[in-house]
Amino acid sequence: MDSSHDIKVGVNKRIEGLKEKTRRVVIITSSLDDDPTTTLKLIDTIQRLGVGSYFEEEIVQILETKLKRGLRADNLCTVALCFRLQRQNGIHINPDVFGKFMDANGMFNKSLCEDVEGLLSLYEASYLGANGEDVLSLAKEFTTTYLRNSVSLLTPNLRKSVLQALEVPRHLRMVKLETRRYIDEYGNEIDHNPVLLELAKLDYNHVQSLLQRELDEVSSWWRGLGLAKKLGFVRDRHVECFLWTVGVLPEQKYSDSRIELAKLVAIMLVIDDIYDIYGSYDDLVLFTKAIQRFDLNELEQLPEYMKTCYMILYNNNNDICDKILQKRGLNVKPFLCKTWIDLAQCYLVEVEYVKRGTMPNLKDYIENGVTTSGAYMAMVHLFFLISEGVTNENMRHILHPYPNFFTVTGTILRLWDDLGTAKEEHERGDTQSSIHLLMKEKNITSEEEGRKQILQLIHGLWSELNAELVTPNLVLLPIFRVALNASRTSQIVYEHDENSYLSSVENHVQYFFYKPIDM
Repeated sequence: MDSSHDIKVGVNKRIEGLKEKTRRVVIITSSLDDDPTTTLKLIDTIQRLGVGSYFEEEIVQILETKLKRGLRADNLCTVALCFRLQRQNGIHINPDVFGKFMDANGMFNKSLCEDVEGLLSLYEASYLGANGEDVLSLAKEFTTTYLRNSVSLLTPNLRKSVLQALEVPRHLRMVKLETRRYIDEYGNEIDHNPVLLELAKLDYNHVQSLLQRELDEVSSWWRGLGLAKKLGFVRDRHVECFLWTVGVLPEQKYSDSRIELAKLVAIMLVIDDIYDIYGSYDDLVLFTKAIQRFDLNELEQLPEYMKTCYMILYNNNNDICDKILQKRGLNVKPFLCKTWIDLAQCYLVEVEYVKRGTMPNLKDYIENGVTTSGAYMAMVHLFFLISEGVTNENMRHILHPYPNFFTVTGTILRLWDDLGTAKEEHERGDTQSSIHLLMKEKNITSEEEGRKQILQLIHGLWSELNAELVTPNLVLLPIFRVALNASRTSQIVYEHDENSYLSSVENHVQYFFYKPIDM
C-alpha cells in the first residue's frame, strides 16, 4: 500500500483521537462549578485555534446554560469575554450586563483603568456592538483611549496583545489568518495545553493539504479555459480569487463551495475588465442585453472576444444550477441569473458615467458599487451552494430586495476596494472612487483625511452588520457568518502593509497554501 496513504490514515486517526481528548477536557472543565473564567478562556482558545467547529454543540450548550453565571461575575475580563463569546456564537445577550462597571452618570468607572486585561477584554467585546447600543459605543471609546495611553507601561506580552488589538480588533480579523497567527502565539505560552496545540497544528496542516488540492483544481480549470491566451487583456488572478474564497469559507466542510466560488469570482473579474478597460460602449450595450436574456441565441450578436466570455458564464451558471438541482432538488436558475443581470446592468451604469463625463454623488455611487463589488452575486450563489438555512420562504426573500446584511457586506467590500485601488485607478484617469467623491462633497482637500473618513464609514457599517447578532435569525445564521467572513476578508485582500498584520496577497498565498506549521 502507498506509504503516503498510510501517513494520511495515521494523521486522520491521530486527529480523531485528539478531538475526543479535547472534547473530554471541555466537558470536565465546564462541569466544575467554581470560576467560569477557565471554561470561557478554553472556549475562546479553541475557537481562535480554528478547531471550534468540531465542538460546536458542546460550546453552544455551555454558553447557553452553565456560563450565564459568567455575566454575574464582578471581574470585567470575565463578563466581557462571556458577552463576546455568547454574541459571536449567535446567542442574544444584552449589553446592560456592563452596568455594574459604570457610575451614576452612565460612564465607565475610572478605576477600571488599573485592569488592563479587563479593558482589553471589554475593547474586544465592544466591536460586536450594533447601532443604538450606546453602552458598547462608550466602551469602545473608553477602552481605546486608555489602551493607547498605557502601551508604553505594559509588559512585553501584554503590550503585543494590546497593539495587535488596536491594529485590527479580533471581530474584524480574517478567520484563517487569525488561526495561523494564533497557533504560533499559543505555542509560546507557558501554560498552553499540548493536546489542544497538537490538534490545532495537525488540523491546520491537514486542511492546508485540502486547500492545495482545491487550488490545483481551480488552476486546472482556469488553464483549460485558455482565457489569458485568447483574450490579451485578461489577467491571471485565479489564485487571488481562491484566497478570497478561503477567507469567506474557512471551514473544511465547504470544500466544493470554495471551488465554485473561486470560479465565479474569476469569471466576474474578466467581465469587470471587459466593462472597465477593453469593451467599446456599443459592444457593452450588446453584452449587457445578452446577459439580461441569458440565452445562447444572443451569442451571434456579440463580437468574438465577448462570445468566449459569454459562453463560459452561461455554461458555468448552468453547471452550478444542475449541481444544486441534483443535490437539493431546487431550481435556482432564476435567482442566479438575476444576480448576473444586476451585475452587468450596474457595470454599464459605471461605463455611462464615464461616457457622459458626469460623476455620481457618493450615495448613488455606493448603491451601484455594492452590486459591482460582486457581493450580491457571491452571497446569493453561496446561499444555495452551502444550502444551510435554505427554505422556500427564505428563497422568496433572497432577491426582492436583497437582505440588508448582503448590502452592508457589499458596501464594506466596495469601500475597502476603493481604499486599496483608488490611487492606481486615479492615475489612469478613473475618478469614480468613494474617497474622491466624499472629498468633493465635503470639500476635503487632503486625501489622507478622505481615507480616514471612509474608514469611519466602514466602522459604522460593522455596527449595522452586528445588528444581526443582536436578534439572530438562526435559520440564516450560516449565511450571515459567510457575510461576516466576506467583510473581514475585504481588508486583507485590498489593504496591504508589509510591516503589519495585513501583509500582502502573495505572502498570504504562501502562508495558507504552501507553508505547513512545524510540528
